[in-house]
Amino acid sequence: MRVLGIESSCDETGVALYDTEQGLLAHALFSQIDLHAEYGGVVPELASRDHIRKTLPLIDEVLNSAGLTTQDIDAVAYTAGPGLAGALLVGAAIGRSVAWALDKPALAINHMEGHLLSPLLEDRSPAFPFVSLLVSGGHTLLVDVKAVGDYELLGESVDDAVGEAFDKTAKLLGMDYPGGPYLAAKAEEGTADRFEFPRPMTNRPGLDFSFSGLKTFAMNTWLDSDKTEQDKADIALAFQTAVVETLAIKCRRALKQTGHKRLVVAGGVSANKALRTKLDAMSGVDVFYPRQQFCSDNGAMIAFAGAIRQQAMVKHDAPSFSVRPRWPLNELTPP
Repeated sequence: MRVLGIESSCDETGVALYDTEQGLLAHALFSQIDLHAEYGGVVPELASRDHIRKTLPLIDEVLNSAGLTTQDIDAVAYTAGPGLAGALLVGAAIGRSVAWALDKPALAINHMEGHLLSPLLEDRSPAFPFVSLLVSGGHTLLVDVKAVGDYELLGESVDDAVGEAFDKTAKLLGMDYPGGPYLAAKAEEGTADRFEFPRPMTNRPGLDFSFSGLKTFAMNTWLDSDKTEQDKADIALAFQTAVVETLAIKCRRALKQTGHKRLVVAGGVSANKALRTKLDAMSGVDVFYPRQQFCSDNGAMIAFAGAIRQQAMVKHDAPSFSVRPRWPLNELTPP
């Protein structure tokens, strides 16, 4: 079974073709970073228009790369949420239209489930059950994953997601958009232990997160400094260290609470080297990640999630569609 996956939830257009026997056949991604950099953040209407321009050419590119045609597609999976409503509608409309034209099933996929399952694309992949830490620009979640579609939310951010906190803090320090990678790079030049940042919500029970206060702490530290490049690097390092240690503390709690020995980390922030180093150092825990290119939004994770659900599908929805800008993981059901 070959499933075409389309990802268009925010500012990256991703298309991929996954074969249930051969694995990932081809994938392509177009990032809109340059388009939105001028505005210092994602402009939803511009994102939607660019998805319109890029999705069909990327489908052609993926099919050509795999040496296949549309007639070789057995199903189409598309991101139906969560994400930007307009951007989601582009991918959903194209995905449903392609499926309808080919008389093939179409599957609405949850974006966060795509991230959660993405490490299963790797040769070294986790077995169920496991704890998943999903860290992206818009979400920070801890999830007890018992099986595909059987998810229990353990904790989430009560304000800024960790990716947002990285980007906003970088902007406060005068870094370019998107700021997260720039802040992480700057942190490598920092002096350890010069600044001590708090580890928010770690001195109380529970698995929820809060990063907005940490962002404010970084801003005040910057305003009180001499604003040199070394100050910037030291603050970046202190901020990143606080975030990484906070995430690690919560992960250890989640693993202890569930009794699981496997941790899956996915989403854009899972590419952060300091985070991987910290989590890999946890004793008695097997940690799994997607490959670097699949940490950010991509079509491969949507095609893969679609393939898993398509294999178990008994009947399919009518050829209509809707999107869900807000779509909690715990509302999903097993296929």
